[in-house]
Amino acid sequence: MTRCVALLRAVNVSGTKPVAMPALCKLLTGLGLDEVRSLLQSGNVVFSCSTAANAALEAKLEAALVKNMGVQTEFFVRSAREWAAIIAANPYPDAARDDPGRLVLMTFKSAPSAKDVEALRAAITGRETLTAAGKQAYIIYPDGQGTSKLTNAVIGRKLGVIGTARNWNTVLKLAALLS
Repeated sequence: MTRCVALLRAVNVSGTKPVAMPALCKLLTGLGLDEVRSLLQSGNVVFSCSTAANAALEAKLEAALVKNMGVQTEFFVRSAREWAAIIAANPYPDAARDDPGRLVLMTFKSAPSAKDVEALRAAITGRETLTAAGKQAYIIYPDGQGTSKLTNAVIGRKLGVIGTARNWNTVLKLAALLS
């Protein structure tokens, strides 16, 4: 069995795409996933499964959510091994230690191109810092995300890939649930 984390994009944020976490856990259990647990109310789930964490699993979960709960959104699934590697690759260990609420991990369906990452960096008008690595980006929001012009929508448009973000505190809580 493979332990995995799934992040749902834009659920239970500002009243959009409501998904009750107990109902989501029940749905995933019904799909044959084991040891399903949610974290917070913003679409974070860990589970065990007999398949690989890949695009086919993401598509299966997305289709089941639409069919059973009427909610269309993206799932971003990573294995426990991938999640550990993402944490280890964090280029901002000082931010992770000193202010983890302002360090954000953004996961994508596919890796953005180097050209698009450079275009995004050039478009940053605030004090934010961004490093992309594979299918994720690490972003420091020194003044907080709430007032930043570097929004998820801007990032998605500039990079040409769909993503979802979690602050470093949540990233570490998910890692603890995976073990």
